[in-house]
Amino acid sequence: MTNATEEFGEAYWEERYRGRDAVWSGRPNPQLVTEIADLPPGNALEAGCGEGADAIWLAERGWRVTAVDISGTALDRARAHAETRGPEVAGRLTWLRADLTDTVPDGAPFDLVTTHYVHTTASRETLFRRLAAAVAPGGTLLVVGHHATDPRAQAMAEEHPGVHFTVEDVAADLVPADWDIVTAEVRTRPAPVGHEPHAHDDGHGGPVEHHDAVLRARRR
Repeated sequence: MTNATEEFGEAYWEERYRGRDAVWSGRPNPQLVTEIADLPPGNALEAGCGEGADAIWLAERGWRVTAVDISGTALDRARAHAETRGPEVAGRLTWLRADLTDTVPDGAPFDLVTTHYVHTTASRETLFRRLAAAVAPGGTLLVVGHHATDPRAQAMAEEHPGVHFTVEDVAADLVPADWDIVTAEVRTRPAPVGHEPHAHDDGHGGPVEHHDAVLRARRR
């Protein structure tokens, strides 16, 4: 069981978002685009929506999205970004300030439950099991995180053990009889250019490659 850490609670994320005009690039996460583009739209839950890029991308494709974050500042920005896409897109989005280690929002079960690079105040297992329980029969669970071999994960490993994970870690939290594993792999991608506040070189003049743990499962 991984350890909980209060560092990644509301105060941490509020300070991080208030310290910059924009923390993230505004583009949807590439693993979401790769894994979800072929699914018919339904109702979705996004855990840890940040400034809203993934939720807005889903809404633009017809999904009705409940987007949850612990930071009110992040949600204010997400809501404002959605409004610039017009009332049809904004009308498909529900923004909710909550800690999903404590509660599951109204609307469950969901056709899609997705989370990217979440840092939780409770154990990883607690959160992922709660998210898995919110998936409807025939629905999809997509969990993406920094793999344990990712440079930033290695840098944080000693101080924050268990924050980062492998696909095997996530799969182990699912009851095998209830799930079909569609994707379980590590993917590399270049460090993004934009607002994401992570180093873009490896200290030797070369670009950083990030390692993503990607698990997509379908509930039977």
